[in-house]
Amino acid sequence: MSFEEALREKDGAVLIDLEVTPGSKVIQVPSGYNEWRKRIEVKITQAPQKGKANEQIIEEIAALFNVSTSSVSIENGMTSSKKTVRIERVDFSEIKKILEEKLK
Repeated sequence: MSFEEALREKDGAVLIDLEVTPGSKVIQVPSGYNEWRKRIEVKITQAPQKGKANEQIIEEIAALFNVSTSSVSIENGMTSSKKTVRIERVDFSEIKKILEEKLK
């Protein structure tokens, strides 16, 4: 199956299931797709301390989809490497298209 299994619509927003690798040498959003866990992989440079990794995830997701950081929130997994982010004010098909291009 494809990365689309990590995406869904809910209450007018788009939810994306992520597998986060903190403390990486480089930022890669997205870095791949984990078919087994059905999650889009993300690598960030921040360590998971005092919410810094979550802040970086929100900033990078907002930049990727060209929305403000106030449109992005973490729905599930605040203290886990498995997170679900919620993106407001963006079309599901646009998110799918951007991820398709990035995950080629």
